[in-house]
Amino acid sequence: MRFARILSICFLALACLAIAQDKPAAKPAAKKAGTSDAAYSTKALSAAPAGIRKDAGVVKFDKDGKMQTIRESKNGYTCFMMLGDDMCADANSMAFFDAMMNKKDPPDKLGITYMLRGDNGASNTDPTADKKTADNHWIVTGPHIMIVGPAAKSLGLTDTADPDPSQPYLMWANTPYAHAMIPVGGGAMHATAAKPAGDMTDMK
Repeated sequence: MRFARILSICFLALACLAIAQDKPAAKPAAKKAGTSDAAYSTKALSAAPAGIRKDAGVVKFDKDGKMQTIRESKNGYTCFMMLGDDMCADANSMAFFDAMMNKKDPPDKLGITYMLRGDNGASNTDPTADKKTADNHWIVTGPHIMIVGPAAKSLGLTDTADPDPSQPYLMWANTPYAHAMIPVGGGAMHATAAKPAGDMTDMK
């Protein structure tokens, strides 16, 4: 069991190294993205490495959370913006996010999401939090991939509430939505400062 865990971590390290070599530039600190479908697609797709974004689909959400398909996926990955963050997720990860947003039990399946432009921060203890408070352990992570499903919980990652975001850690430990956060590119933080997340309209 211990050997399998070490082997899994080594595999992830090699995968992250390959991803880091194709990592997009960091988010501009003070530049607002365009609102056209083309501008939105470019920004959303930049969350993934070139090999993924080439055939990935693109969706965006309206203020009621309804999904609009801008480009159909040819490789099983879907790119989008959620609360200001850019991400590209496979089908199992999309099911995981859907369960989380609807407060249902997530599927027990392995899923991978790319966030190579980093994130704007989230509570590491409360999956429903949308802004930083004095005690919700807000954490900002630079370029990374997320792993959901059973594999995330078997990697032996730290589950502390205040981890070092430049190192792999388990987010939302001890909740149904626990998942692995694996920094890439040396864990370099993006330039954009953490900001409170808005509602679903931030996804447009």
